[in-house]
Amino acid sequence: MDTWKEAATAAKPARGPLAGLRILELGHFVAAPFATRLLADLGADVVKIEPPGGDPVRQWGEQANGRSPWWSMHARNKRCIALDLKHPGARAVVLRLASGADALVENFRPGQLDKLGLSEAALREARPGLVISRISGFGQDGPYRDRASFGVIGEAMGGLRYLTNHPPEDTDLPPSRVGISIGDSIAGLYAAFGVMAALWQRDRAGGAPGPFTLDVALTEAMLSMMEGTLPEYGVFGTIREPQGSRIKTAAPTNAYPTRDGKWLLIAANSDPLFRRLARVIGRPDLADDPDFAANPGRLRNVARLDAIIADWSRGFDAAEADRILTQADIPSTLCFNAADIAADPQYRARGMVQELDDPQIGRVLHAGIVPHVPEAPGAIRWTGPAIGAHTDEILGEAGFDEAEIGRLREEGVVR
Repeated sequence: MDTWKEAATAAKPARGPLAGLRILELGHFVAAPFATRLLADLGADVVKIEPPGGDPVRQWGEQANGRSPWWSMHARNKRCIALDLKHPGARAVVLRLASGADALVENFRPGQLDKLGLSEAALREARPGLVISRISGFGQDGPYRDRASFGVIGEAMGGLRYLTNHPPEDTDLPPSRVGISIGDSIAGLYAAFGVMAALWQRDRAGGAPGPFTLDVALTEAMLSMMEGTLPEYGVFGTIREPQGSRIKTAAPTNAYPTRDGKWLLIAANSDPLFRRLARVIGRPDLADDPDFAANPGRLRNVARLDAIIADWSRGFDAAEADRILTQADIPSTLCFNAADIAADPQYRARGMVQELDDPQIGRVLHAGIVPHVPEAPGAIRWTGPAIGAHTDEILGEAGFDEAEIGRLREEGVVR
């Protein structure tokens, strides 16, 4: 074998379209680790460098045996090495690992890696063709470059938090959070997409060095998801306002109350669908009513229309109403909670809910792998590992002998 990367690939064969790809993660919290988890799920060998105390996400959320169930999925399929990046001896270790990697993904504040001696120039000297994906709050330049940020800041400045609120006339509460770290995850998606685009371009050029540096900002990742919000303002000067559970462009689409106190989503917002819905709810006359027959009229009279549909939905338990609408081929669903997701036959059939044995916490449920690649499916090879679980293995593959590894551990460089 010519390189430690080839040795690792031979020793731990992976499944999926990215098998054989080596990714080095210098990430913490959510954004960069989410990007690399997507790549690992599709077969990439992800080596995660984390501090001796572990990534902070290990302590987030409810704990089982002192460990986070979220971590079980967040770090699955990754090999973890515990390395103190602030120790002077860490730089040589990182550069050795980078020398065998295809890409590096990080989400430190701009300039932080430079202070640790891990500038782009140093990394590319170790590996000329290395793709470097940098995720930060505001990007690597601009007047906000050095401002502190988390995903919630990106969500707010990108415009999402303004729109996830209830309409101003309905509440004086602060803008609602989505409920997950969506800003970080969207940035991670863009980073993963960018890594694959850069690697394709590199390989298309016959492996010629880039440089290929990806600059992903949380704020910009969110802004790019905001559909017509900015174009509408540019053309009409209008500011898109919170819509609650409705959408601005079509009706009826809303959440409707049911007899058992649940909410049912109904999206019958095309003319044929609305005509079908009108028959189902016992009001076929609505399809010919000038106020409701076409979408513009339904939007003008949406409050009255929603009240009519809600009168019907309140007469049924949510599951029964959903069954009736499904039989009529009208898009509908209950608002799923975690228990609903875990029991859903569609998710189970496609492997999107998987029961796994985690050595650290026992039986656990994971979301499956997206996208499905039937010809070369990825796999959940292992759950999120313990701190430093693969330190010796990774260093050995990189050419460090037992004595060197022992010395690094004694000096506090690795755990």
